[in-house]
Amino acid sequence: MSGGASAAEVEAAAEIEHAFGRPESGWRRQLYRIVFESDTPGGRAFDLVLIGAILVSVGVVVLDSMQAADGAQRVMFERLEWAFTLLFTLEYVARLLCVRHPLRYATSLFGVIDLVAVLPTYLAFFFPDLHALIDVRILRLLRIFRILKMSEYIAEYRALGRALAASRRKIFIFLSFVLMVVLVMGTLMYVIEGPQNGFTSIPVGMYWAIVTMTTVGFGDITPKTELGRFVASFQMLLGWGILAVPTGIVSAEFTAQRFGGQRDRRAGGLRCARCGSDGHEPAAAFCKDCGARLPGTTASTDPR
Repeated sequence: MSGGASAAEVEAAAEIEHAFGRPESGWRRQLYRIVFESDTPGGRAFDLVLIGAILVSVGVVVLDSMQAADGAQRVMFERLEWAFTLLFTLEYVARLLCVRHPLRYATSLFGVIDLVAVLPTYLAFFFPDLHALIDVRILRLLRIFRILKMSEYIAEYRALGRALAASRRKIFIFLSFVLMVVLVMGTLMYVIEGPQNGFTSIPVGMYWAIVTMTTVGFGDITPKTELGRFVASFQMLLGWGILAVPTGIVSAEFTAQRFGGQRDRRAGGLRCARCGSDGHEPAAAFCKDCGARLPGTTASTDPR
């Protein structure tokens, strides 16, 4: 890796190399540097072109969904769509060809996203009568998921993914607590207000509790009794406090991943950001348990 690469780019490249394998030499090695490594002029240009293509292709899908796009505009959109489909297909094939473990990439999250980016167009072309089973518009609008391909080219998306993955247990506990509150408050409002005031069942009460807790407040169902309004006021105040919790969880994990490696290094060891394993040697570059790159390391080769 060149000295101009950021720490996030170095870490992302190391993870890709460890997961899918980098060819040692030949044209596959050169193609790998362009497709997966963004610290070279060719790799940087490749990333910028693909980011632009993703954004423009998503814009085409949005404009194509408008009723005003008829006649010549419709033909232009169809041609652009096929051009983007062929471009993303070539990119997908290139990624499979230049890694040592193509099946791993094809079954990874990014590989599935790449496939979803091109599959709807081909399905609509090869199965023109598919509307008998499913509306073709659904297949066409699935192309909007190409926006997810952005995460392949911006290393910070990977940092967000790691922070969310590391926080998944805390987030699950938080969502469980929210579900319990919604169930209790929805049942309580069903008992207090009753069908005569619109709360015809516990699920309806839970719907009201979700709308109120998230501070949306559609107003289609509102309490009419004094006690019901008191409970609703408590629910609104509770919602303010609850909405800040997920942000704090993920932010704390971001901070831990950013500075945890430096603190552990000064303490005489490194802690893995993926599995939490510690006790590594100060010069270690990869986790001894899961093989992930350790925070604060910059080596670009996999010792295994």
